[in-house]
Amino acid sequence: MSKIIYDSLEITDLKDMLKKTKDLYGNKIAYQIRIGEKKYKTFTHAEVRNMVDALGTALIELGLKNKRIAVIGENRYEWEIAYLSIVCGTGTVVPLDKSLPEHELESLIQRSEIEAIFYTNKHAQAIEKIKYSQNNKLKTLISMENDNNREGIYSINELIKTGTKLIEEGNKEFIDAEINPEEMSIMLFTSGTTSISKVVALSHKNICSNLMDIGSILDVTSEDTLLSVLPIHHVFECTVGFLFSLYKGAKTVFCDGIRHIISNLNEYQVTVMACVPAIYERIFRAIRNKIEKNGNLEKILENEEKYKDYPMEKKKEVFKEIHDMLGGKIKLFISGAAALDKNIEERYRLLGLNLVQGYGLTETSPVVAIGTNKYYKIGSIGKSVPSVEAKIVNAGKDGVGELIVKGPSIMLGYFGDKKATKDAFKQGWFYTGDLAKIDDEGYIYICGRKKSVIVLKNGKNIFPEEMESLVNKIEGVTESFVFGKRRSDDKDDIKINVKVVYDRKVVKESCNIETDEEIYNYLQGEIKKINKTLPAYKAIRGIIVTEKPLIKTTTNKIKRQANLDATQKS
Repeated sequence: MSKIIYDSLEITDLKDMLKKTKDLYGNKIAYQIRIGEKKYKTFTHAEVRNMVDALGTALIELGLKNKRIAVIGENRYEWEIAYLSIVCGTGTVVPLDKSLPEHELESLIQRSEIEAIFYTNKHAQAIEKIKYSQNNKLKTLISMENDNNREGIYSINELIKTGTKLIEEGNKEFIDAEINPEEMSIMLFTSGTTSISKVVALSHKNICSNLMDIGSILDVTSEDTLLSVLPIHHVFECTVGFLFSLYKGAKTVFCDGIRHIISNLNEYQVTVMACVPAIYERIFRAIRNKIEKNGNLEKILENEEKYKDYPMEKKKEVFKEIHDMLGGKIKLFISGAAALDKNIEERYRLLGLNLVQGYGLTETSPVVAIGTNKYYKIGSIGKSVPSVEAKIVNAGKDGVGELIVKGPSIMLGYFGDKKATKDAFKQGWFYTGDLAKIDDEGYIYICGRKKSVIVLKNGKNIFPEEMESLVNKIEGVTESFVFGKRRSDDKDDIKINVKVVYDRKVVKESCNIETDEEIYNYLQGEIKKINKTLPAYKAIRGIIVTEKPLIKTTTNKIKRQANLDATQKS
Protein backbone atom coordinates (compact mmCIF):
# COMPACT_ATOMS: atom_id res chain seq x y z
CA MET A 1 0.00 0.00 0.00
CA SER A 2 1.01 3.61 -0.57
CA LYS A 3 1.96 5.76 2.37
CA ILE A 4 -0.27 8.75 3.08
CA ILE A 5 1.60 11.85 1.94
CA TYR A 6 -0.99 14.62 2.25
CA ASP A 7 -3.88 15.34 4.59
CA SER A 8 -7.19 14.60 2.87
CA LEU A 9 -10.63 15.84 3.82
CA GLU A 10 -12.72 13.09 5.40
CA ILE A 11 -16.12 12.65 3.73
CA THR A 12 -18.88 10.10 4.20
CA ASP A 13 -20.73 10.61 0.92
CA LEU A 14 -20.81 12.93 -2.10
CA LYS A 15 -23.39 15.19 -0.48
CA ASP A 16 -21.12 15.55 2.53
CA MET A 17 -18.27 16.29 0.12
CA LEU A 18 -20.21 19.10 -1.57
CA LYS A 19 -21.20 20.67 1.75
CA LYS A 20 -17.72 20.58 3.30
CA THR A 21 -15.93 21.77 0.17
CA LYS A 22 -18.43 24.60 -0.32
CA ASP A 23 -17.38 25.94 3.06
CA LEU A 24 -13.69 25.55 2.16
CA TYR A 25 -13.59 26.66 -1.47
CA GLY A 26 -16.89 28.48 -2.10
CA ASN A 27 -15.34 31.60 -3.63
CA LYS A 28 -12.90 29.76 -5.89
CA ILE A 29 -13.70 29.07 -9.56
CA ALA A 30 -15.02 25.58 -10.20
CA TYR A 31 -15.61 25.85 -13.98
CA GLN A 32 -14.25 28.11 -16.68
CA ILE A 33 -16.30 27.83 -19.89
CA ARG A 34 -15.41 29.44 -23.21
CA ILE A 35 -18.33 31.40 -24.70
CA GLY A 36 -16.42 33.16 -27.45
CA GLU A 37 -12.99 34.23 -28.65
CA LYS A 38 -11.07 34.88 -25.43
CA LYS A 39 -14.40 35.24 -23.60
CA TYR A 40 -15.27 32.98 -20.68
CA LYS A 41 -18.04 32.28 -18.23
CA THR A 42 -17.11 31.07 -14.76
CA PHE A 43 -18.93 29.39 -11.89
CA THR A 44 -17.64 29.35 -8.32
CA HIS A 45 -17.76 26.25 -6.15
CA ALA A 46 -20.55 27.86 -4.11
CA GLU A 47 -22.59 28.52 -7.27
CA VAL A 48 -22.13 24.92 -8.38
CA ARG A 49 -23.40 23.59 -5.04
CA ASN A 50 -26.38 25.94 -5.21
CA MET A 51 -27.24 24.72 -8.73
CA VAL A 52 -27.05 21.11 -7.57
CA ASP A 53 -29.44 21.83 -4.69
CA ALA A 54 -31.85 23.67 -6.98
CA LEU A 55 -31.86 21.01 -9.69
CA GLY A 56 -32.22 18.19 -7.18
CA THR A 57 -35.17 19.99 -5.59
CA ALA A 58 -36.83 20.36 -8.99
CA LEU A 59 -36.26 16.68 -9.85
CA ILE A 60 -37.99 15.57 -6.66
CA GLU A 61 -40.84 17.97 -7.44
CA LEU A 62 -41.19 16.16 -10.81
CA GLY A 63 -41.78 12.90 -8.93
CA LEU A 64 -38.35 11.43 -9.56
CA LYS A 65 -37.44 10.62 -5.95
CA ASN A 66 -35.80 7.17 -5.75
CA LYS A 67 -35.93 6.74 -9.53
CA ARG A 68 -33.14 5.78 -11.92
CA ILE A 69 -32.02 8.73 -14.00
CA ALA A 70 -29.53 8.63 -16.87
CA VAL A 71 -27.07 11.24 -18.13
CA ILE A 72 -25.65 11.18 -21.66
CA GLY A 73 -23.66 13.76 -23.58
CA GLU A 74 -20.34 15.42 -24.22
CA ASN A 75 -18.16 16.63 -21.35
CA ARG A 76 -19.71 19.83 -19.99
CA TYR A 77 -20.52 21.37 -16.63
CA GLU A 78 -24.26 20.66 -17.05
CA TRP A 79 -23.47 16.92 -17.20
CA GLU A 80 -21.70 17.19 -13.87
CA ILE A 81 -24.46 19.25 -12.26
CA ALA A 82 -27.03 16.71 -13.44
CA TYR A 83 -25.02 13.77 -12.07
CA LEU A 84 -24.68 15.37 -8.63
CA SER A 85 -28.32 16.46 -8.47
CA ILE A 86 -29.36 12.86 -8.99
CA VAL A 87 -26.91 11.09 -6.73
CA CYS A 88 -26.99 13.53 -3.80
CA GLY A 89 -30.62 13.13 -2.78
CA THR A 90 -32.87 12.26 -5.72
CA GLY A 91 -32.21 8.75 -6.94
CA THR A 92 -29.73 6.49 -8.73
CA VAL A 93 -27.57 7.91 -11.51
CA VAL A 94 -26.87 5.93 -14.68
CA PRO A 95 -24.10 7.51 -16.80
CA LEU A 96 -24.37 6.34 -20.43
CA ASP A 97 -21.77 6.19 -23.17
CA LYS A 98 -22.27 9.03 -25.67
CA SER A 99 -20.83 6.86 -28.47
CA LEU A 100 -23.47 4.14 -28.33
CA PRO A 101 -25.59 3.53 -31.43
CA GLU A 102 -29.34 4.02 -30.97
CA HIS A 103 -30.29 0.34 -30.66
CA GLU A 104 -27.68 -0.25 -27.91
CA LEU A 105 -28.70 2.92 -26.10
CA GLU A 106 -32.32 1.78 -26.14
CA SER A 107 -31.29 -1.62 -24.77
CA LEU A 108 -29.41 -0.08 -21.84
CA ILE A 109 -32.28 2.29 -21.03
CA GLN A 110 -34.56 -0.72 -20.94
CA ARG A 111 -32.20 -2.93 -18.92
CA SER A 112 -31.57 -0.31 -16.24
CA GLU A 113 -35.24 0.72 -15.99
CA ILE A 114 -34.44 4.40 -16.47
CA GLU A 115 -37.38 6.77 -15.94
CA ALA A 116 -35.71 10.09 -16.78
CA ILE A 117 -32.70 11.20 -18.80
CA PHE A 118 -30.51 14.28 -19.21
CA TYR A 119 -29.12 14.58 -22.73
CA THR A 120 -27.47 16.94 -25.23
CA ASN A 121 -28.73 17.95 -28.68
CA LYS A 122 -26.63 15.31 -30.40
CA HIS A 123 -28.81 12.62 -28.79
CA ALA A 124 -32.15 14.43 -28.98
CA GLN A 125 -33.59 12.57 -31.96
CA ALA A 126 -32.68 9.13 -30.63
CA ILE A 127 -33.86 9.85 -27.06
CA GLU A 128 -37.18 11.31 -28.17
CA LYS A 129 -37.76 8.27 -30.35
CA ILE A 130 -36.84 5.82 -27.57
CA LYS A 131 -39.26 7.52 -25.18
CA TYR A 132 -42.21 6.28 -27.23
CA SER A 133 -41.12 2.65 -27.15
CA GLN A 134 -43.38 0.33 -25.17
CA ASN A 135 -40.38 -1.61 -23.85
CA ASN A 136 -39.01 0.89 -21.33
CA LYS A 137 -40.05 3.13 -18.42
CA LEU A 138 -38.63 6.37 -19.82
CA LYS A 139 -41.03 9.25 -19.20
CA THR A 140 -39.09 12.43 -18.41
CA LEU A 141 -36.70 14.08 -20.89
CA ILE A 142 -34.37 16.90 -19.81
CA SER A 143 -32.26 18.82 -22.31
CA MET A 144 -28.87 20.09 -21.18
CA GLU A 145 -28.80 22.64 -24.03
CA ASN A 146 -32.32 24.03 -24.53
CA ASP A 147 -32.76 27.41 -22.85
CA ASN A 148 -36.46 26.88 -22.18
CA ASN A 149 -38.92 24.08 -21.54
CA ARG A 150 -40.59 22.79 -24.68
CA GLU A 151 -43.55 20.51 -25.16
CA GLY A 152 -42.66 17.25 -23.42
CA ILE A 153 -39.04 18.28 -22.84
CA TYR A 154 -37.66 20.09 -19.80
CA SER A 155 -34.69 22.44 -19.85
CA ILE A 156 -31.99 21.97 -17.20
CA ASN A 157 -31.73 25.76 -16.90
CA GLU A 158 -35.48 26.14 -16.33
CA LEU A 159 -35.44 23.35 -13.73
CA ILE A 160 -32.61 25.08 -11.86
CA LYS A 161 -34.69 28.29 -11.81
CA THR A 162 -37.74 26.34 -10.60
CA GLY A 163 -35.72 24.61 -7.89
CA THR A 164 -34.19 27.88 -6.73
CA LYS A 165 -37.66 29.33 -6.29
CA LEU A 166 -38.88 26.25 -4.43
CA ILE A 167 -35.94 26.49 -2.01
CA GLU A 168 -36.67 30.18 -1.44
CA GLU A 169 -40.23 29.17 -0.58
CA GLY A 170 -38.90 26.74 2.05
CA ASN A 171 -38.68 23.43 0.16
CA LYS A 172 -35.80 21.48 1.73
CA GLU A 173 -36.67 17.99 0.57
CA PHE A 174 -33.49 17.60 -1.48
CA ILE A 175 -31.24 19.60 0.85
CA ASP A 176 -32.33 17.53 3.87
CA ALA A 177 -32.36 14.19 2.02
CA GLU A 178 -30.29 11.60 3.85
CA ILE A 179 -27.75 9.50 1.99
CA ASN A 180 -27.10 5.85 2.74
CA PRO A 181 -23.43 5.55 1.76
CA GLU A 182 -23.61 1.76 1.70
CA GLU A 183 -26.37 1.28 -0.89
CA MET A 184 -26.24 1.42 -4.69
CA SER A 185 -26.41 5.01 -5.98
CA ILE A 186 -24.50 4.64 -9.26
CA MET A 187 -25.07 2.10 -12.05
CA LEU A 188 -22.25 1.75 -14.58
CA PHE A 189 -22.16 -0.49 -17.63
CA THR A 190 -18.89 -2.24 -18.39
CA SER A 191 -17.46 -2.14 -21.90
CA GLY A 192 -18.89 -4.61 -24.38
CA THR A 193 -22.05 -5.20 -26.32
CA THR A 194 -25.34 -4.67 -24.53
CA SER A 195 -25.93 -8.42 -24.26
CA ILE A 196 -22.70 -9.12 -22.35
CA SER A 197 -21.99 -5.83 -20.57
CA LYS A 198 -22.43 -6.09 -16.82
CA VAL A 199 -23.98 -3.44 -14.59
CA VAL A 200 -21.55 -2.38 -11.87
CA ALA A 201 -23.26 -1.22 -8.68
CA LEU A 202 -21.33 1.49 -6.84
CA SER A 203 -22.11 3.34 -3.62
CA HIS A 204 -21.18 6.73 -2.20
CA LYS A 205 -18.76 4.91 0.12
CA ASN A 206 -17.01 3.30 -2.86
CA ILE A 207 -16.45 6.63 -4.64
CA CYS A 208 -15.65 8.69 -1.56
CA SER A 209 -13.07 6.25 -0.23
CA ASN A 210 -11.36 6.47 -3.62
CA LEU A 211 -11.43 10.29 -3.56
CA MET A 212 -9.87 10.34 -0.10
CA ASP A 213 -7.21 7.83 -1.16
CA ILE A 214 -6.26 9.78 -4.27
CA GLY A 215 -6.21 13.03 -2.31
CA SER A 216 -3.85 11.55 0.28
CA ILE A 217 -1.12 10.69 -2.24
CA LEU A 218 -1.42 13.15 -5.16
CA ASP A 219 -0.27 16.75 -4.96
CA VAL A 220 -3.48 18.42 -6.20
CA THR A 221 -4.89 21.51 -4.49
CA SER A 222 -7.48 24.25 -4.91
CA GLU A 223 -4.88 26.21 -6.88
CA ASP A 224 -4.85 23.64 -9.71
CA THR A 225 -6.61 23.63 -13.08
CA LEU A 226 -7.71 20.25 -14.48
CA LEU A 227 -8.39 19.65 -18.19
CA SER A 228 -11.34 17.31 -18.79
CA VAL A 229 -10.56 15.19 -21.86
CA LEU A 230 -11.77 11.60 -21.53
CA PRO A 231 -15.47 10.71 -21.91
CA ILE A 232 -17.06 11.69 -18.63
CA HIS A 233 -19.29 8.60 -18.39
CA HIS A 234 -16.08 6.58 -17.99
CA VAL A 235 -15.34 6.04 -14.30
CA PHE A 236 -11.68 7.09 -14.71
CA GLU A 237 -12.65 10.59 -15.87
CA CYS A 238 -15.70 10.73 -13.62
CA THR A 239 -13.78 10.05 -10.41
CA VAL A 240 -10.24 11.30 -11.13
CA GLY A 241 -11.31 14.28 -13.25
CA PHE A 242 -14.78 15.55 -12.36
CA LEU A 243 -15.37 14.48 -8.73
CA PHE A 244 -11.75 14.78 -7.59
CA SER A 245 -11.54 18.35 -8.93
CA LEU A 246 -14.60 19.34 -6.89
CA TYR A 247 -13.26 17.47 -3.86
CA LYS A 248 -10.01 19.46 -3.98
CA GLY A 249 -11.66 22.79 -4.80
CA ALA A 250 -9.80 22.97 -8.12
CA LYS A 251 -10.88 24.49 -11.43
CA THR A 252 -12.14 22.35 -14.32
CA VAL A 253 -11.87 23.34 -17.98
CA PHE A 254 -13.11 21.31 -20.93
CA CYS A 255 -11.08 20.14 -23.90
CA ASP A 256 -12.24 21.21 -27.37
CA GLY A 257 -11.17 17.88 -28.88
CA ILE A 258 -8.06 15.74 -29.19
CA ARG A 259 -6.56 17.97 -31.88
CA HIS A 260 -6.79 20.94 -29.51
CA ILE A 261 -5.23 19.43 -26.38
CA ILE A 262 -1.92 21.27 -26.59
CA SER A 263 -3.60 24.60 -27.36
CA ASN A 264 -6.03 24.01 -24.46
CA LEU A 265 -3.14 23.27 -22.08
CA ASN A 266 -1.72 26.66 -23.06
CA GLU A 267 -4.98 28.59 -23.14
CA TYR A 268 -6.13 27.54 -19.67
CA GLN A 269 -2.69 27.21 -18.05
CA VAL A 270 -3.57 23.64 -17.08
CA THR A 271 -1.63 22.08 -14.19
CA VAL A 272 -3.16 18.56 -14.00
CA MET A 273 -4.56 16.17 -16.60
CA ALA A 274 -5.75 12.56 -16.42
CA CYS A 275 -5.69 10.88 -19.80
CA VAL A 276 -4.90 7.71 -21.77
CA PRO A 277 -1.46 6.67 -23.11
CA ALA A 278 -2.37 7.42 -26.74
CA ILE A 279 -2.82 11.11 -25.87
CA TYR A 280 0.54 11.32 -24.11
CA GLU A 281 2.18 9.65 -27.11
CA ARG A 282 0.49 12.21 -29.37
CA ILE A 283 1.73 15.10 -27.23
CA PHE A 284 5.24 13.65 -27.18
CA ARG A 285 5.33 13.34 -30.99
CA ALA A 286 4.12 16.94 -31.35
CA ILE A 287 6.85 18.17 -29.00
CA ARG A 288 9.54 16.17 -30.79
CA ASN A 289 8.42 17.40 -34.22
CA LYS A 290 8.58 21.00 -33.06
CA ILE A 291 12.04 20.52 -31.55
CA GLU A 292 13.29 18.93 -34.78
CA LYS A 293 11.96 21.85 -36.83
CA ASN A 294 13.69 24.28 -34.47
CA GLY A 295 16.96 22.34 -34.86
CA ASN A 296 17.22 21.77 -31.10
CA LEU A 297 16.84 17.98 -30.94
CA GLU A 298 20.52 17.15 -30.52
CA LYS A 299 20.91 19.66 -27.68
CA ILE A 300 17.77 18.35 -25.95
CA LEU A 301 19.00 14.75 -26.15
CA GLU A 302 22.38 15.76 -24.73
CA ASN A 303 20.72 17.55 -21.83
CA GLU A 304 18.42 14.59 -21.15
CA GLU A 305 21.51 12.46 -20.54
CA LYS A 306 23.38 15.20 -18.66
CA TYR A 307 20.54 15.99 -16.23
CA LYS A 308 18.87 12.56 -15.96
CA ASP A 309 19.74 12.18 -12.26
CA TYR A 310 18.81 15.74 -11.29
CA PRO A 311 15.60 16.64 -9.38
CA MET A 312 12.46 17.36 -11.40
CA GLU A 313 12.57 21.06 -10.52
CA LYS A 314 16.00 21.39 -12.08
CA LYS A 315 14.83 19.55 -15.22
CA LYS A 316 11.93 22.00 -15.50
CA GLU A 317 14.45 24.85 -15.62
CA VAL A 318 16.68 23.11 -18.17
CA PHE A 319 13.77 22.17 -20.43
CA LYS A 320 11.74 25.35 -19.97
CA GLU A 321 11.28 25.60 -23.74
CA ILE A 322 9.37 22.30 -23.74
CA HIS A 323 7.30 23.13 -20.65
CA ASP A 324 6.31 26.41 -22.27
CA MET A 325 4.97 24.48 -25.28
CA LEU A 326 2.43 22.98 -22.85
CA GLY A 327 1.51 26.21 -21.10
CA GLY A 328 4.39 26.26 -18.64
CA LYS A 329 2.27 25.19 -15.64
CA ILE A 330 2.07 21.38 -15.89
CA LYS A 331 2.49 19.80 -12.46
CA LEU A 332 1.06 16.32 -12.96
CA PHE A 333 0.06 14.06 -15.83
CA ILE A 334 -1.85 10.90 -14.90
CA SER A 335 -2.06 8.02 -17.37
CA GLY A 336 -4.69 5.32 -17.05
CA ALA A 337 -7.21 3.02 -18.80
CA ALA A 338 -4.44 1.23 -20.75
CA ALA A 339 -0.76 0.32 -20.47
CA LEU A 340 1.72 3.17 -20.89
CA ASP A 341 4.86 2.56 -22.95
CA LYS A 342 7.83 2.55 -20.54
CA ASN A 343 9.92 4.52 -23.01
CA ILE A 344 7.32 7.31 -23.23
CA GLU A 345 7.00 7.46 -19.45
CA GLU A 346 10.79 7.70 -19.07
CA ARG A 347 11.15 10.39 -21.75
CA TYR A 348 8.53 12.57 -20.06
CA ARG A 349 10.32 12.32 -16.74
CA LEU A 350 13.69 13.08 -18.34
CA LEU A 351 12.12 16.35 -19.51
CA GLY A 352 10.89 17.18 -16.01
CA LEU A 353 7.27 16.35 -16.80
CA ASN A 354 5.78 14.37 -13.93
CA LEU A 355 3.90 11.56 -15.71
CA VAL A 356 2.61 8.74 -13.49
CA GLN A 357 0.68 5.58 -14.24
CA GLY A 358 -2.54 4.60 -12.54
CA TYR A 359 -4.57 1.41 -12.72
CA GLY A 360 -8.14 0.55 -11.94
CA LEU A 361 -11.41 -0.88 -13.12
CA THR A 362 -15.03 0.23 -13.21
CA GLU A 363 -15.54 -2.29 -10.41
CA THR A 364 -12.98 -0.52 -8.19
CA SER A 365 -14.34 3.05 -8.45
CA PRO A 366 -11.73 3.03 -10.20
CA VAL A 367 -8.23 3.61 -8.76
CA VAL A 368 -6.49 0.56 -7.32
CA ALA A 369 -2.93 1.80 -7.64
CA ILE A 370 -1.12 4.89 -8.86
CA GLY A 371 2.40 6.28 -8.96
CA THR A 372 3.08 9.62 -7.28
CA ASN A 373 5.64 12.37 -7.70
CA LYS A 374 7.51 10.91 -4.72
CA TYR A 375 6.97 7.18 -5.14
CA TYR A 376 7.16 5.67 -8.62
CA LYS A 377 9.06 3.21 -10.77
CA ILE A 378 9.17 3.33 -14.55
CA GLY A 379 6.86 0.65 -15.96
CA SER A 380 4.95 0.22 -12.71
CA ILE A 381 1.43 1.35 -11.89
CA GLY A 382 2.72 2.31 -8.46
CA LYS A 383 1.58 0.88 -5.16
CA SER A 384 -2.02 0.25 -4.16
CA VAL A 385 -3.78 3.29 -2.68
CA PRO A 386 -3.84 3.52 1.14
CA SER A 387 -7.16 1.74 1.78
CA VAL A 388 -6.84 -0.99 -0.86
CA GLU A 389 -4.99 -4.25 -0.30
CA ALA A 390 -3.54 -5.98 -3.34
CA LYS A 391 -1.87 -9.35 -3.78
CA ILE A 392 -1.03 -11.95 -6.42
CA VAL A 393 -2.56 -15.43 -6.48
CA ASN A 394 -1.67 -18.52 -8.51
CA ALA A 395 1.71 -17.05 -9.42
CA GLY A 396 4.11 -18.87 -11.72
CA LYS A 397 7.87 -19.15 -11.34
CA ASP A 398 8.21 -15.65 -12.78
CA GLY A 399 6.01 -14.23 -10.01
CA VAL A 400 3.18 -13.43 -12.41
CA GLY A 401 -0.33 -14.32 -11.28
CA GLU A 402 -3.80 -12.82 -11.03
CA LEU A 403 -4.10 -9.51 -9.21
CA ILE A 404 -6.78 -9.53 -6.52
CA VAL A 405 -7.84 -6.59 -4.37
CA LYS A 406 -9.84 -5.76 -1.26
CA GLY A 407 -11.02 -2.43 0.15
CA PRO A 408 -13.87 0.06 0.62
CA SER A 409 -13.74 1.25 -3.02
CA ILE A 410 -14.55 -2.20 -4.44
CA MET A 411 -18.05 -2.41 -5.95
CA LEU A 412 -21.12 -3.79 -4.22
CA GLY A 413 -21.46 -6.32 -7.04
CA TYR A 414 -22.93 -6.76 -10.51
CA PHE A 415 -26.51 -5.54 -10.37
CA GLY A 416 -29.01 -8.29 -11.12
CA ASP A 417 -26.29 -10.89 -11.70
CA LYS A 418 -25.62 -12.96 -8.59
CA LYS A 419 -23.58 -15.56 -10.46
CA ALA A 420 -21.19 -13.01 -11.97
CA THR A 421 -20.81 -11.36 -8.56
CA LYS A 422 -20.10 -14.69 -6.87
CA ASP A 423 -17.54 -15.56 -9.56
CA ALA A 424 -15.76 -12.22 -9.12
CA PHE A 425 -15.36 -12.44 -5.33
CA LYS A 426 -13.70 -15.09 -3.19
CA GLN A 427 -13.45 -14.65 0.58
CA GLY A 428 -13.91 -10.89 0.22
CA TRP A 429 -11.24 -10.48 -2.47
CA PHE A 430 -12.15 -9.16 -5.92
CA TYR A 431 -10.47 -11.01 -8.77
CA THR A 432 -9.50 -8.39 -11.36
CA GLY A 433 -8.81 -10.74 -14.28
CA ASP A 434 -5.48 -8.96 -14.81
CA LEU A 435 -2.14 -10.72 -14.55
CA ALA A 436 0.54 -8.87 -12.63
CA LYS A 437 3.55 -9.13 -10.38
CA ILE A 438 4.45 -7.17 -7.24
CA ASP A 439 8.06 -6.43 -6.31
CA ASP A 440 9.59 -6.46 -2.84
CA GLU A 441 8.73 -2.78 -2.29
CA GLY A 442 5.07 -3.20 -3.22
CA TYR A 443 5.21 -1.75 -6.74
CA ILE A 444 2.75 -3.44 -9.08
CA TYR A 445 3.46 -4.32 -12.72
CA ILE A 446 0.56 -5.26 -14.99
CA CYS A 447 1.40 -7.98 -17.53
CA GLY A 448 -1.90 -8.46 -19.36
CA ARG A 449 -5.44 -9.79 -19.17
CA LYS A 450 -5.84 -13.34 -17.89
CA LYS A 451 -8.32 -14.16 -20.68
CA SER A 452 -6.00 -12.96 -23.44
CA VAL A 453 -2.85 -14.89 -22.47
CA ILE A 454 -1.61 -17.28 -25.17
CA VAL A 455 -0.34 -20.57 -23.70
CA LEU A 456 2.16 -22.50 -25.83
CA LYS A 457 2.71 -26.26 -25.92
CA ASN A 458 5.83 -25.92 -23.77
CA GLY A 459 3.79 -24.13 -21.10
CA LYS A 460 5.25 -20.70 -21.82
CA ASN A 461 2.87 -17.74 -21.54
CA ILE A 462 2.70 -14.99 -24.16
CA PHE A 463 1.16 -11.68 -23.12
CA PRO A 464 -0.29 -10.07 -26.29
CA GLU A 465 -0.27 -6.59 -24.79
CA GLU A 466 3.50 -6.79 -24.21
CA MET A 467 4.12 -7.86 -27.82
CA GLU A 468 1.74 -5.24 -29.21
CA SER A 469 3.61 -2.46 -27.41
CA LEU A 470 6.74 -3.46 -29.36
CA VAL A 471 4.95 -3.64 -32.71
CA ASN A 472 3.24 -0.30 -32.13
CA LYS A 473 6.65 1.41 -31.96
CA ILE A 474 7.24 0.71 -35.66
CA GLU A 475 7.10 3.94 -37.67
CA GLY A 476 3.70 4.20 -39.35
CA VAL A 477 1.94 1.57 -37.22
CA THR A 478 -1.18 2.89 -35.51
CA GLU A 479 -2.20 -0.27 -33.64
CA SER A 480 -1.74 -4.02 -33.65
CA PHE A 481 -3.37 -7.24 -32.51
CA VAL A 482 -1.26 -10.26 -31.47
CA PHE A 483 -3.00 -13.63 -31.47
CA GLY A 484 -2.28 -17.36 -31.48
CA LYS A 485 -3.01 -19.66 -34.40
CA ARG A 486 -2.82 -23.45 -34.46
CA ARG A 487 0.26 -24.65 -36.33
CA SER A 488 -0.42 -26.62 -39.52
CA ASP A 489 2.44 -29.02 -38.70
CA ASP A 490 1.51 -29.50 -35.03
CA LYS A 491 -2.13 -29.02 -34.07
CA ASP A 492 -1.24 -29.11 -30.38
CA ASP A 493 0.99 -26.06 -30.62
CA ILE A 494 0.38 -22.40 -31.43
CA LYS A 495 2.12 -19.97 -33.76
CA ILE A 496 2.23 -16.28 -32.81
CA ASN A 497 0.65 -13.98 -35.40
CA VAL A 498 0.06 -10.26 -35.58
CA LYS A 499 -2.40 -8.05 -37.40
CA VAL A 500 -0.78 -4.68 -38.07
CA VAL A 501 -2.79 -1.54 -38.78
CA TYR A 502 -0.73 1.12 -40.55
CA ASP A 503 -1.08 4.72 -41.70
CA ARG A 504 -0.18 4.84 -45.40
CA LYS A 505 0.61 8.57 -45.34
CA VAL A 506 3.06 8.26 -42.43
CA VAL A 507 4.77 5.22 -43.96
CA LYS A 508 5.15 7.05 -47.26
CA GLU A 509 6.60 10.16 -45.63
CA SER A 510 9.01 8.31 -43.34
CA CYS A 511 10.10 5.46 -45.65
CA ASN A 512 9.40 6.83 -49.13
CA ILE A 513 7.35 3.76 -50.08
CA GLU A 514 3.70 3.50 -51.07
CA THR A 515 2.75 0.29 -52.90
CA ASP A 516 1.03 -2.48 -50.91
CA GLU A 517 3.91 -4.85 -51.59
CA GLU A 518 6.54 -2.35 -50.43
CA ILE A 519 4.62 -1.60 -47.25
CA TYR A 520 4.15 -5.30 -46.48
CA ASN A 521 7.84 -6.00 -46.97
CA TYR A 522 8.78 -3.01 -44.81
CA LEU A 523 6.51 -4.09 -41.93
CA GLN A 524 7.60 -7.71 -42.21
CA GLY A 525 11.24 -6.57 -42.03
CA GLU A 526 10.53 -4.54 -38.89
CA ILE A 527 8.78 -7.53 -37.28
CA LYS A 528 11.89 -9.64 -38.01
CA LYS A 529 14.00 -7.02 -36.22
CA ILE A 530 11.70 -7.30 -33.19
CA ASN A 531 11.98 -11.11 -33.29
CA LYS A 532 15.76 -10.86 -32.96
CA THR A 533 15.30 -9.14 -29.59
CA LEU A 534 12.94 -11.85 -28.27
CA PRO A 535 13.30 -15.42 -27.04
CA ALA A 536 12.60 -17.86 -29.89
CA TYR A 537 9.28 -19.02 -28.41
CA LYS A 538 7.95 -15.43 -28.51
CA ALA A 539 8.84 -14.79 -32.15
CA ILE A 540 6.05 -13.56 -34.43
CA ARG A 541 5.68 -16.05 -37.30
CA GLY A 542 2.73 -14.63 -39.24
CA ILE A 543 1.75 -11.10 -40.22
CA ILE A 544 -1.41 -9.51 -41.63
CA VAL A 545 -1.30 -5.86 -42.68
CA THR A 546 -4.30 -3.58 -43.09
CA GLU A 547 -5.40 0.04 -42.99
CA LYS A 548 -8.73 -0.90 -41.41
CA PRO A 549 -8.88 -0.08 -37.66
CA LEU A 550 -9.27 -2.88 -35.14
CA ILE A 551 -12.63 -3.55 -33.53
CA LYS A 552 -12.70 -1.68 -30.23
CA THR A 553 -15.02 -0.77 -27.39
CA THR A 554 -16.28 2.80 -27.06
CA THR A 555 -13.50 3.35 -24.50
CA ASN A 556 -10.97 2.42 -27.21
CA LYS A 557 -9.97 -0.97 -25.85
CA ILE A 558 -9.34 -3.81 -28.30
CA LYS A 559 -12.14 -6.40 -28.45
CA ARG A 560 -9.93 -9.46 -28.62
CA GLN A 561 -12.51 -12.11 -29.38
CA ALA A 562 -14.24 -9.96 -32.00
CA ASN A 563 -10.92 -9.24 -33.73
CA LEU A 564 -9.93 -12.90 -33.56
CA ASP A 565 -13.24 -13.92 -35.13
CA ALA A 566 -12.84 -11.29 -37.87
CA THR A 567 -9.28 -12.43 -38.58
CA GLN A 568 -10.29 -16.09 -38.88
CA LYS A 569 -13.10 -15.20 -41.31
CA SER A 570 -10.85 -13.15 -43.59
